[in-house]
Amino acid sequence: MHNNTRGYMQLHPFHLVSPSPWPMYTAFSLMNLALSLGLTAHNYMNNNMWMMLSMMTVLYSMTLWFRDMFAESTFLGDHTMAVKKGMMQGFLLFVLSEMLMFASLFWAYLHSALNPTMEMGMSWPPAGMETMSADELPLLNTMMLLASGVTITYAHHSIINGNRSNTLYGFIYSTLLILLFVMCQTLEYKYAPFTLTDSVYGSTFYSTTALHGMHMVMTFIMTSICTIRVYYYSVTDTSHVGLETTILYLHVLDVMWLFMYMVMYWWGT
Repeated sequence: MHNNTRGYMQLHPFHLVSPSPWPMYTAFSLMNLALSLGLTAHNYMNNNMWMMLSMMTVLYSMTLWFRDMFAESTFLGDHTMAVKKGMMQGFLLFVLSEMLMFASLFWAYLHSALNPTMEMGMSWPPAGMETMSADELPLLNTMMLLASGVTITYAHHSIINGNRSNTLYGFIYSTLLILLFVMCQTLEYKYAPFTLTDSVYGSTFYSTTALHGMHMVMTFIMTSICTIRVYYYSVTDTSHVGLETTILYLHVLDVMWLFMYMVMYWWGT
């Protein structure tokens, strides 16, 4: 009887997931998104329908995958300390790759800014380029993003201390501030005096700030999910890896935006 029972016992702290279709489904969804984006950018597709459909497919696959992860964590109890540590280490590596990606864009911007060529009029911004004022809408965006960092830190300390109501308020305020940031960023692009095709200044500016804007949209989705999980008692003061990764992600994006504001809005203009 002892030998038969031992075959069903797990002698290690790691979670071996059951067969899942979501990794393969997500891989094909991402490949479809990359192809749609490339073909649309090179005018092989005359509308954005396929790109939007690809984005919806990626979001749908992410929703189903994370749904299973939440079930494994909250209802099945499969996420041990070793599993949580592995998830946090994987997320830290992901954040490192994000930082390197932004570093490459800063490199492209500063390469032209510190050594402008004759084609740009030997000046930065390029001759005749009208730039944005750093003390108007960009400054308001910076203040809102820093405020979201304060409220998310408040939520973090609240969940550690087991105060659910303050955690919920902190995530609600952070989510609303992020939404306002994205809306103001959209207004900024709408009334900007230059476009993506205006010299290397426009291309590097929009590539960097728009990439940050896309990350803020994803952060809005992440904080919204965290708010829902806190509301439905899906996290505890000892098990909240999803909340910690979201909080870390927002802090990283806050720091990135501070560098963007100082370099591209204040110094670069």
